[in-house]
Amino acid sequence: MDINAGLIVTLAILVFVVVTIAKGVRIVPQGEEWIVERLGKYHGTLKPGLNIVIPYLDKVAYQLVTKDIILDVQEQEVITRDNAVILTNAIAFIKVTDPVKAVYGITDFSEAIRNLIMTTLRSIVGEMELDEALSSRDKIKARLRESIADEAVDWGLTVKSVEIQDIKPSESMQRAMEMQAAAERERKAVVIRAEGAKQAAILEAEARLESAKRDANAQVMLAEASAEAIRRITAAIGEQTGPMSYMLGEKYIAALERMGEKDNAKVVVLPADLQEAVRGLFGRRA
Repeated sequence: MDINAGLIVTLAILVFVVVTIAKGVRIVPQGEEWIVERLGKYHGTLKPGLNIVIPYLDKVAYQLVTKDIILDVQEQEVITRDNAVILTNAIAFIKVTDPVKAVYGITDFSEAIRNLIMTTLRSIVGEMELDEALSSRDKIKARLRESIADEAVDWGLTVKSVEIQDIKPSESMQRAMEMQAAAERERKAVVIRAEGAKQAAILEAEARLESAKRDANAQVMLAEASAEAIRRITAAIGEQTGPMSYMLGEKYIAALERMGEKDNAKVVVLPADLQEAVRGLFGRRA
C-alpha cells in the first residue's frame, strides 16, 4: 500500500512537472506575435521562435498575425452630390505593426477598419457628382487611403493599399442613364439631319444664284454681241438693203420651219409673197 501511494505521488509530480514545462515553453510560428498577460495585465510580446513564460502566472491572451491581412469591404449604396445612387465596394490590405495597440487600442481592429473604409468612402463619393465619381477611381482610392491612414496608426496598423473593386450606378440609375443616352443620341441625330437639310438648302440657293448670274452675264454678252453684229452689218451694207433683206428672209424661213416642227403645229401658213413680207419688216423702206 505504501509503495502504491509513493508511486502515485511520483506520477502526480511527474505530470505536474510536464504540464508546468509545457505551460512555460511557447513556440511562436513565423508570421505571428503573441501577447502575454501576467495576472490580467499586459506583460510582454512573444516573437517568433522559442519563448519561456512563467507557468500559471503568465497567459497568452492574444495571438496576432503579422502578415498582410485582406479585408473585404462589402458593397454599399452611396449617394453622390447630384443625388445619384451608386454601388461600390472595396478591398483593403492592412498589416499589424504594433500588436499592443492592435489588441488594447480597439475591440476588433478588422471590423473597425472595415467600417471606417465604408464611412469614409460614402463621405468622399458624396462630395462628387455622378460622372466624376464613375471616372475617378484612382482619386477616390488615394483619398480613401490618406483618410484612414492616421486612424490605422493609432490602432497599431498600417494600411498598405485600398482598392475600389466596383463602382457602378444602381439598377434604377442604369435604366435612367440608358434612357438619357438614347434621348441624347436621338437629339444629335435630329440636329445632324436638320444641319444637313440646312446646308443642302444653302447650297441649292447658292447654285440658283450662281446660275442666274451666269444667265444674266450670258444674256448681256449675247446682247452686246448682237449689237456689235448689227453695228458691223450696218456699217458693211451702208444704204443697201439687199443683204439685209436676205438675212432677215433666211431667219424668217428658219423660224417658220421651227414652228412647223412643234408637236401642236397643225398648219403653218407661209406668206405668198415672201419678199414683200420681209420688206414689211423694214417698214416698207426696202
